[in-house]
Amino acid sequence: MGPVFATVLVFVGCCSNVVSLELLVREFPGCGNIVTFAQFLFIALEGFIFEANFGRKKPAIPISNYVIMVTMFFTVSVINNYALNFNIAMPLHMIFRSGSLIANMILGIIILKKRYSASKYLSIALVSAGIFICTIMSAKQVNVANEGSEEQGFYAFMHWLIGIAMLTFALLMSARMGIFQETLYKQYGKHSKEALFYNHCLPLPGFLILSTNIYKHCVHFSQSTPVMVPVVGLTVPIMWIYLFINVITQYVCIRGVFILTTECTSLTVTLVVTLRKFLSLIFSILYFQNPFTTWHWVGTAVVFLGTLLYTEVWSSVQAALGRPGIKEQKKLE
Repeated sequence: MGPVFATVLVFVGCCSNVVSLELLVREFPGCGNIVTFAQFLFIALEGFIFEANFGRKKPAIPISNYVIMVTMFFTVSVINNYALNFNIAMPLHMIFRSGSLIANMILGIIILKKRYSASKYLSIALVSAGIFICTIMSAKQVNVANEGSEEQGFYAFMHWLIGIAMLTFALLMSARMGIFQETLYKQYGKHSKEALFYNHCLPLPGFLILSTNIYKHCVHFSQSTPVMVPVVGLTVPIMWIYLFINVITQYVCIRGVFILTTECTSLTVTLVVTLRKFLSLIFSILYFQNPFTTWHWVGTAVVFLGTLLYTEVWSSVQAALGRPGIKEQKKLE
């Protein structure tokens, strides 16, 4: 499977996943736990069969290291989904998570003692400014929506601040997990598919803590509007169909990213994922008619401009066209 096919998987899978997630969240805003559990269960079962060979294949990286990685991965996944319960709109959720470049650079400087070029720092400044603009504008929308009662407005704003704090924590934790995974790959070699399996298999017992919430939403999903499935001729509640689509598209998205990491440079992978996020954001806003002001558009443009600057796309285009351009600086590992 080549890079073109992998890119198609990423765009189709990830963009479709955003649509199905929004359909789920709009009906049941607190359904993040059951969505996460379903995704983890499906990917773990697939990995158990095709990667672990029904448990007969020994992992290349010690399980103890996977336990640490899984703890961080599970925490990030649950918090990111649960933040939607705290007045966090889907566009803001997507833009905020685009700030992973900031978190990675900050922790890279602190933990790995890395140093970056001036263009890298400029890109981080742009991404930070874009997220700040969108965050402030969303805060104003929360206040306007609840201005009928001062006490209710203050409660809604504090509720929103908790959601922002959760997204911030998840962002930093995700960056720390990336650095930890990078050190493991340097020590034991790259085993992305194995890591994908254990990252989804080992956290499954942790969902017992969330079992009450998951069961409650299972009941809600079963009580949703029934629809006829054309091929099999069965009547299934529509929320279960949305969940099934979400799980499949999430798997397609992750598999596409995995193929890209094995066949393309990190620049290509970052560029594809960045463009996918932008396309998902635009589609979410237009199709679902999410409130998006002019300042939101400015913030979004700045975020993705900074991301593209970080990936040095212009230098790569010049090199591809055979132009001299600006000489690229060596990356410090």
